[in-house]
Amino acid sequence: MRLLISFGILFFLLACGPVEAQPEVQAEAFLLPRLGSPPSIDGDLGDWKDQAFHDGVWDIFRLEQSPWYEPGRNRLTQHGEQDRLAEDLESRYYMAWDKDFLYLGAIVHDNFLDTIPHKPEPRRWYYKDCVAWFVEAPGDTLNESFGQGDHGFCFVIDPTKRWNNAWWRHGNPDTTFLEEPLPAGAVDWEITLETLPTGLRYELEVRLTWEKLFPSADPDWSPPEQGHRYRMMIVHTDPDGGDYGGHFLIHGKGDPDESWAWFELGGEKTAPLRKVR
Repeated sequence: MRLLISFGILFFLLACGPVEAQPEVQAEAFLLPRLGSPPSIDGDLGDWKDQAFHDGVWDIFRLEQSPWYEPGRNRLTQHGEQDRLAEDLESRYYMAWDKDFLYLGAIVHDNFLDTIPHKPEPRRWYYKDCVAWFVEAPGDTLNESFGQGDHGFCFVIDPTKRWNNAWWRHGNPDTTFLEEPLPAGAVDWEITLETLPTGLRYELEVRLTWEKLFPSADPDWSPPEQGHRYRMMIVHTDPDGGDYGGHFLIHGKGDPDESWAWFELGGEKTAPLRKVR
């Protein structure tokens, strides 16, 4: 009887055929557009912002509704006659790429410019007004904190562009949390500032050279091609004269890169259609 049952099971399995492996489910990714022509790096994003990735205006109210919100870290600081909490910090962030460069930008309204740290130290960019992009290239599913392939590109909002105002936090196969100024020749960046009745408006424009930064951090890195996937997060610090200050963390929850969002290198972005009268 047992023999008949065994033959029956075997016949059923052969009839059904081999079990096919299920395809791996790919995480949803934002598309990072490729620029068709290189922009000028002059602190004015007007010649490429419409062709770049951005996902609208970020302020404390939008951040409060996001999965990355942490009240203790994302807090902002009220100043005197400030009427609206949103006036403390509002920003759009822009990202794009081509075969030679990674382009980053921000257009920001801030009520108070803070470039003198409460506790001075060259690498303490997070004690100043600063916009930083964290990038893992290539992206993977390992949970690391500035290990192999992880980068933090950090830009203090100081038009003097002193030597310690463009900072590079990164890792490699042997070391984590290397911190140093961005090397000469690897980055071009500019800031423009405009004073407003409610504070100031600034534009930050950055061009990073792929081959001078990314290969040393990960032997698996290869020159960028459409379809490559990276992990990315934005960190915008706003201490407002305080000790550690408020932080916007967007598309991630902090140093562990497992929380950073997926971004896929895409083709050129098509402009939205506009009805013609």
